[in-house]
Amino acid sequence: MDAASVAFLRDVLSSTGWVERTRQLGLYLRATRSRGGLLVVGSPDEEPWHLAAHLNDEARLSGLDQLAPTLIRWSPPPGAPPHLAVGMDRVEAAGRGETVFVVTEQRAPVPLLERVDDARRTGATIIALDGGDPELESLAHDALSVPAKDGVFTFDAAQHLVSAAAGDVSRSGTRLIDRLARLAERITGPRVPD
Repeated sequence: MDAASVAFLRDVLSSTGWVERTRQLGLYLRATRSRGGLLVVGSPDEEPWHLAAHLNDEARLSGLDQLAPTLIRWSPPPGAPPHLAVGMDRVEAAGRGETVFVVTEQRAPVPLLERVDDARRTGATIIALDGGDPELESLAHDALSVPAKDGVFTFDAAQHLVSAAAGDVSRSGTRLIDRLARLAERITGPRVPD
């Protein structure tokens, strides 16, 4: 989906609340402190490589290195290039200043939930984009649940809007209050929405 398509989708969804929620999730992804500390993981049957590629593009275009993700794979094949060879043990090693971004339309399997819980306990920020998984959402600092059928707002559309929002430097805010909020998030972790 190109920038014009994303803009069109934002216009179509402008009165629904979905645009603001995807922007909020995109901003949460920026709380990651360093390049490679944004860990993008899906289910064993659904690797979010497409979203990871978009986040990598957004990191490059926006100059926000922390958006350059690490794609986590359940079973990286032997001999895979380094960017496609990172396994689930990386989620277990996640810590403060890193973000585990779980992207799955399916319910998260128990082994994923266990690893996410471990990462949360060691200080990683947990973000979820899911199809309605209360167990996963209970572990997340912020989550966006996309209903299976909601017109033009599909799971694929949500991924495009979130990645575009993450790299949208024009909306990042340069006001003092915005900078202070970002500083506070770095020190204490992101604010959990009410």
